[in-house]
Amino acid sequence: MSLAIKVLIALLAGLGAGLAITASSPDTAGTLVGILQPIGTLWVSAIRMAIIPLVVSSLLIGVGGAADTRTVTVLGAKGLVLFIVLLLLAGVFSMLIGPAVFAQVAIDPAAAASLQASAVQAGSNAVEGAKQLPSVAQWFVDLVPVNPVKAAADGALLPLIVFSIALGAALTKVAHDRREALLKIMRAVQEASLVVMGAVLVAAPIGVFALSFVLASRIGIAAAGALITYMAVVCAVSTVFCLFVMYPAAAVFGRVKIMEFARALLPAQAVAFSARSSLAAFPAMLTAAREKLHLSEPIVSFLLPVMITMFRVGAVIGQMIGAMFIAKLYGIELGVAQYATLALTSVATSFSVPGIPGGSIIMMVPVLLTVGLPAEGVGVLLAVDTIPDMFRTATNVTADMATAVVLDRNRVQPAV
Repeated sequence: MSLAIKVLIALLAGLGAGLAITASSPDTAGTLVGILQPIGTLWVSAIRMAIIPLVVSSLLIGVGGAADTRTVTVLGAKGLVLFIVLLLLAGVFSMLIGPAVFAQVAIDPAAAASLQASAVQAGSNAVEGAKQLPSVAQWFVDLVPVNPVKAAADGALLPLIVFSIALGAALTKVAHDRREALLKIMRAVQEASLVVMGAVLVAAPIGVFALSFVLASRIGIAAAGALITYMAVVCAVSTVFCLFVMYPAAAVFGRVKIMEFARALLPAQAVAFSARSSLAAFPAMLTAAREKLHLSEPIVSFLLPVMITMFRVGAVIGQMIGAMFIAKLYGIELGVAQYATLALTSVATSFSVPGIPGGSIIMMVPVLLTVGLPAEGVGVLLAVDTIPDMFRTATNVTADMATAVVLDRNRVQPAV
């Protein structure tokens, strides 16, 4: 049985067992959560342990070891353009589906008042958290780490990526023998990191089962009414976007069979879904890219590490649908100009979503304020964010891999 099938079975078994045991015996579920939660956390920590050396070594090899630096430069430029196009497409996709669905939803005034009241405290905390986030100017300043070692210790992956790309570019100007000496070390680091990741992925079914059981136990089945509609719309739009936009894009522009792409991607999607972390899914993405889809080294070593940090299609979908739900909840009508503003600001903020639980929801605060929606409404979304976040993260991973396939099949060949 393949790892993909094992992981999928573990995911479904964990979700089913968590829901069933929580409904029938909450005390037993609580005991099992106490046992399984450390196991799931340990598995994710084991993955994260090798992420930084793997990302840094991959980028240094991909940029510094490129036979033709023009290949990496053009690939980066094409990647950025495609990122923006797909992010805008996700915004438009949400804008076409969300209003039509919410127009059919009737929210009881008493239920709306109750939700608004419950949102005040959590929403206030989210607003305060958003105020502490860096401004656009500060975000650009922070991209260049004063101390790369500290950035690595803090887990600040984006500044570390900027440093690695800069160092890799500088390596291309160093004498060949000295450059190869460092690249030889980086290849050994990369290979060792992949060995560690391979060992951790063997335990993926156990880790995924533990994570999904804990998630299902916490979620339960007792959510109601309007909130279920909101969660269903986010999950449905994310799923439909993957099935009808990203999979066909990989097939048509990436020239790969849809079923082949789906099978290769399944382990990474399952990890992303259960762990709610694109970083946790990165090792499985590397395995799929190299062994299943046979992508080129510049794509694997350079583009994938950049994408898992910056490219968040799921965040755009989540922010758009969340804003529409808040507008419905507060009885505020949005016009075409406001929808367009939501799409543009969601795309812009998606690049600066912090790597914390509910980060994309917190970044909704400036998005809401741009169209006059009450910022405290995010408190309602934070309360039920677990399930939507699972689908958003899986969407991020799907979009990353589809983009990688498309760019690989249309990349510039090295100069002879």
